[in-house]
Amino acid sequence: MSQSPIYQKVVFCDFDGTITAIETFAGMLKAFAPDLSAKLMPQMYNRTLTLREGVRQLLESIPSSRYPEILKYASDKPIRPGLEALLDFLDRQNTPFVVISGGLRGMVTKVLSRYGLLERVAAISAVDVDTSKDYLQVYSDYEGETELVAKVQVMARYPAQETIAIGDSVTDINMALKADLVFARDRLIDYMESENKPYIPWNDFFEIRDFLQKRLQQS
Repeated sequence: MSQSPIYQKVVFCDFDGTITAIETFAGMLKAFAPDLSAKLMPQMYNRTLTLREGVRQLLESIPSSRYPEILKYASDKPIRPGLEALLDFLDRQNTPFVVISGGLRGMVTKVLSRYGLLERVAAISAVDVDTSKDYLQVYSDYEGETELVAKVQVMARYPAQETIAIGDSVTDINMALKADLVFARDRLIDYMESENKPYIPWNDFFEIRDFLQKRLQQS
């Protein structure tokens, strides 16, 4: 039995390469596990290796002693322009903004905190790590068959009349296919084209805000 819609709209947004202006998590993996990244990342992008398997292998190859360096790596990464303006608009509409990341929670909170936006998001779902052993141990509350963070599982927690997805890459495919309205950029555009899923191309969050604002005025 499906749940009744609780929200009129909910926005689900990727983090790496979407909120951040550059691929922060992917860049970190290349920096901290370069040889394995060179081998596994192409397989994840062409979907011959699942994100669940690939990301776990990569993260669990990194010594736990390097975790502080990982957080430091994220500390100076820029975010895409207009996020605060979009959040202001969504607040006025009582629309939750949920961050769903296939990357590390610690990196997400580090970046959002630096910009004073951590308290502005409704929730964050991401990969957690245990640093008590020699190498990072990965765990996730929403592990799926192919994803460490199954974004559609997270979406199901927020029944809404309309679901809006914002993303840029392979980690966002399932979320985008499930959503009613998709804002896609970079690799996600190619995936949406191949799946024949309609999408709105975007470059910054000002464009998303303007699109939603215009649509609201026309309704």
